[in-house]
Amino acid sequence: MSGVEPRALTPLPQPWSASRPKPARGGGLPAHCSPSPCGRGTGGGGARSDPDPEAGFTLLEILVVIAIIGLLIGLVAPAVLRQFAGAKLSIAHQSIARIGSVLDLYKLDTGSYPTTEQGLAALVQNPGDVTGWNGPYVQSGRVPVDPWDRPFVYRDPSDRAGHAYDLCSQGPNPNGGAGGEICNP
Repeated sequence: MSGVEPRALTPLPQPWSASRPKPARGGGLPAHCSPSPCGRGTGGGGARSDPDPEAGFTLLEILVVIAIIGLLIGLVAPAVLRQFAGAKLSIAHQSIARIGSVLDLYKLDTGSYPTTEQGLAALVQNPGDVTGWNGPYVQSGRVPVDPWDRPFVYRDPSDRAGHAYDLCSQGPNPNGGAGGEICNP
């Protein structure tokens, strides 16, 4: 090894120089060639490897998509709205049952249910003349309202036979239309 001189490394030629055009992305073809004329491809106008930056959707395609979306909304929206109305009825029943349990706790503490005059406000604030009140009985600190954001109707004593009190929601139609009152069982 003592008599061998190191050789200088010479750079390898670049496959694409300034005199030759660069290939198109992914295809290995010069940019000026389409797949068919340069001898690579099937000649049937196959898919190009790089998308045309000017390509887009035609107005007709966009209108067809909008029409399909409109039809889907027209078919689905009524079913969703029916489910939403059914959910509010279910929430009303659950709220009445929950408030009924709170009224039972109130009775355990005070010995009686709130009067009609005291109403459900007695669950939030001591009516003053009640002994044993240990509230507020409602966490929110507000008088509960039904899912339609209207106050519950509370009556003590009940107008219905076999019930100690009435706790009702006027339902979706407060004017006595379809649906009617939803009351404690």
